[in-house]
Amino acid sequence: MQSTSFNDPSGEAEKEVKFRMGAAGDTRSGSDSRELMSAADVGRTISRIAHQIIEKTALDGPDAPRVVLLGIPTRGVILAERLAGNIGEYSGVEVGHGALDITLYRDDLMQKPPRPLEATSIPAGGIDDALVILVDDVLYSGRSVRSALDALRDVGRPRVVQLAVLVDRGHRELPLRADYVGKNVPTSRTESVHVLLRESDGDDGVVISR
Repeated sequence: MQSTSFNDPSGEAEKEVKFRMGAAGDTRSGSDSRELMSAADVGRTISRIAHQIIEKTALDGPDAPRVVLLGIPTRGVILAERLAGNIGEYSGVEVGHGALDITLYRDDLMQKPPRPLEATSIPAGGIDDALVILVDDVLYSGRSVRSALDALRDVGRPRVVQLAVLVDRGHRELPLRADYVGKNVPTSRTESVHVLLRESDGDDGVVISR
């Protein structure tokens, strides 16, 4: 199994608390923030990742594997859906996509306030013997990969597990990496990276703030 990693789920709450959209949908309204990616950048990056997935998995070849994209709530689910749409458009191959909740598998359940469960949605056919690509918005410490792999084990037994992320901000705490990265962004631990998607935030963009 290839090494896999994605964003620490504890960062989701931080994103919601430390960065709010303006009343008019201004995603760049933070007083101490700067734009890393525009809406156009996000669109191009998702498109590029889709092409990379097609190429790396030989999805349009005669021996193509069965690929399933599973997003990590919340923005990972949106990204997985967009990637699936782009892959279908570019390759003519329809790939299954869904959501994988990792709330109960986190290693900080006793340290953080209770969080509501998210939905887990597995496409028809399941994940047994499939090439599963976990999708998340930001890769940070990598701690949540253990949670995701534990959750995945309770769903089925994929042949291969890979990871796609829109942003890799570094500061890994586990020896894990992503297979597909939209943008590598050097950050300090005092900074926060905020991925904004039109389905959940009204606009696309990536912003870094202190």
